Amino acid sequence: MAETRKIAAILAADVVGFSRMASADEDHTLARLRSLRAELIDPMVASHNGRVFKRTGDGALIEFRSVVEAVRCAVAVQNAMVERNSGVPEDRQIVFRIGIHLGDVVEEADGDLMGDGVNIAARLEGVAKPGAICLSEDAYRQVKARLDFAVTDLGEIKLKNIAEPIRAYSLQVGLPAQAKMVVPAPPAARLTLPDKPSIAVLPFQNMSGDAEQEYFVDGMVEEIITGLSRIKWLFVIARNSSFVYKGKTADIRQIGRELGVRYALEGSVRKGGNRLRITAQLIEAETGSHLWADKFDGSIEDVFDLQDKVALSVAGVIEPALLEAEIRRSAARPTVDLSAYDFYLRALPLRSGWGKTSALQALELLRQAIALDPNYGPALALAAWRTCQLIMGGWADEPETARREVLDLVRRAVKAAPDDPGVLAYAAGSLEVVVENLGEALAMIDHALSLNPSSALGWFWSGFLRLFAGTTDMAIMHYETSLRLDPHTPLRPFINTGLGACYFFQRRFDEAVPLLAGSLRQVPDYVTGAWVLASCYAHMERLDDARVIIDHLHAVGSPVTPSGKILFREPEQREFFLSGLRRAAGEAV
Repeated sequence: MAETRKIAAILAADVVGFSRMASADEDHTLARLRSLRAELIDPMVASHNGRVFKRTGDGALIEFRSVVEAVRCAVAVQNAMVERNSGVPEDRQIVFRIGIHLGDVVEEADGDLMGDGVNIAARLEGVAKPGAICLSEDAYRQVKARLDFAVTDLGEIKLKNIAEPIRAYSLQVGLPAQAKMVVPAPPAARLTLPDKPSIAVLPFQNMSGDAEQEYFVDGMVEEIITGLSRIKWLFVIARNSSFVYKGKTADIRQIGRELGVRYALEGSVRKGGNRLRITAQLIEAETGSHLWADKFDGSIEDVFDLQDKVALSVAGVIEPALLEAEIRRSAARPTVDLSAYDFYLRALPLRSGWGKTSALQALELLRQAIALDPNYGPALALAAWRTCQLIMGGWADEPETARREVLDLVRRAVKAAPDDPGVLAYAAGSLEVVVENLGEALAMIDHALSLNPSSALGWFWSGFLRLFAGTTDMAIMHYETSLRLDPHTPLRPFINTGLGACYFFQRRFDEAVPLLAGSLRQVPDYVTGAWVLASCYAHMERLDDARVIIDHLHAVGSPVTPSGKILFREPEQREFFLSGLRRAAGEAV
């Protein structure tokens, strides 16, 4: 499994003066620490949905689903230690320091976590007082409304090996009567969730100390709401309702119940000199779990340009983040209770796959979705594209019948959802495969992007359509825009193939090969990439390498050259591509 990035609440803890205690009585000290882990710490971590991902001698690094659970666990442990240390001589007491941070981490294949999110938590633990809990500002913001005991603002602290100062807060717990979390009273009523994913964009906090920035902050939130409203499969709460919470401290879960939404977006704006930093985070309202977070920096002199940039970026990256959350939610539902939407979601994880098996599995799920709802545009459009994959790979039993089926699915999808950018994007990509004239497909993708300029999927398809039309410079720009909006997209291997093909046609072979070869390793059945790579090797006079790719095409059951209509439409481009393939194939026979 490849490494993945995510937002996590990280707790770092260790024992104060452990080396001194171990030096005085190593066996007794280690025995007490083992007992504490087995009887108190590990059960407490488990009860708060935590996961110890690394032991550090006398300490531990622990991942939690939310900061709330991390702080609750830390408070419970520190309070319990007060009782356990009661009557124990001071020089033999085990006392913990704890640091907590919410941030970006990289999860390795073995479950280990790395990155700044972990490093900052560990550094905060080092500056915490004995028996205290030290929180970063990002973590403190999640729990400050639920703490009813004194908090010390430590200001901005320069932490070792951390580039920028971190604002920190100290919670001196260990006094059971004072250290507790406020449990919000249940709301009087709970709105029913809509039948599609729902989100409220809450007013961002103006932390700049400049009241004049309020107009900028509110305007940016309005732009984000507008951007998210362009996503047709998403239910977005209107500004008037979400701005009821402006200036108020409220529990995200309570807000979710009161507004009837599954997700909430919150953030803040901080001013430093003539610079502004905007942070935003996406939260699952029911659990308080963080799904995504990011920060944006810009100059106050270009405040409106920055406002547009942040609104576009946030709306763009939230769409795939929400989609992945919905896929996980649907996967947990029993199979007897699936809707057309659920079948569609279950087909989506296969969208990053290629090959006959992947296409047929997705099509089976999509046919079940269409059977439940014959006018479900997203399922119709995705089914059209999956059928195109069978045609392109040479795996369709009756290619002409499959082409007619694609055209029928595309027409039905566009009729059912004429203003859905995602439907139009898949429809445009499908038309490119089954019609001779690219004009209709290009017009369709342009319309999709006009409906939602922050659609990573739209820019993805636009990149391929520009590539096939011969405008490689524009294709590169559109691929890069898609990646900027969705940096962790599962479609990355296909974008790399598109970029590699652009470089190939620009005769930048040394830049093309790593992208094409890397993508083929990730998606071995992706025949378009294999065709371009074989042609590229032939033009580089690397005929032995070209022969290996030709043999690979035989192995996956695909034709050595594209059957039927050629993808690349510009005559010079097409001949350059085919001449390399012919030479590669000739060397292989």
